Amino acid sequence: MGGTTLEATNDNTVILEGFFLEHPSFSHEVFGESFYTARFSVDRLSSQKDILNITISSRILGSGELDIAAYARITGQLRSYNKMENGKNKLMLTVFARSLEFPEERALEPNLIELTGFICKEPIYRTTPFGREITDLLLAVNRHFNKTDYIPVLTWGKNAKFAQTMEIGDKVRVEGRLQSRTYTKVLADGTTDERVAFEVSSSLVVLLDSPEEESEPEDYPSCSSAHLA
Repeated sequence: MGGTTLEATNDNTVILEGFFLEHPSFSHEVFGESFYTARFSVDRLSSQKDILNITISSRILGSGELDIAAYARITGQLRSYNKMENGKNKLMLTVFARSLEFPEERALEPNLIELTGFICKEPIYRTTPFGREITDLLLAVNRHFNKTDYIPVLTWGKNAKFAQTMEIGDKVRVEGRLQSRTYTKVLADGTTDERVAFEVSSSLVVLLDSPEEESEPEDYPSCSSAHLA
């Protein structure tokens, strides 16, 4: 079990190490292949953990029962999809597993992600109540079969100052980690709702190139189908 590897691209790579919190449950079937979902726990350097969504195929899982007590390494891609919640579409992120291993030695960095894509929404610069600088990016990352994944990215400090100058259509490379974050949403009726956001916390942002002046906006992936909660 866990020895199969699926074809990947260099534009979207995620490597996670940790533990399954549950046995994968059936999600859907595509062309006769079954896909399962599960939550996966990854330690941070602090005492906190990131609880991340995993999508994994029957080819990867194999025929045996998954030992969720075993330390696991998942290599794959970060993918997005829109999910209907309370009558509204919400952008969801899941790690699509391309390989599953059970390493004897643990990596120093159990949570790594590298993305190459296009800025598809105006960057938003802000500061926290403690004065920390952040710029929010939305990155459109192409994959096979003319599909696009929309990935929220947080940049910090000097990276935030650099990222706020970027424009829609700029091509960038991002390195960092995938994180889960709990926050409280204030609803229209004044009540509050506790929610979980998934995003990339970047450690490196590199501008690869910018669109030529004569290029039309439709040459670049747009954010029109990405619904952020």
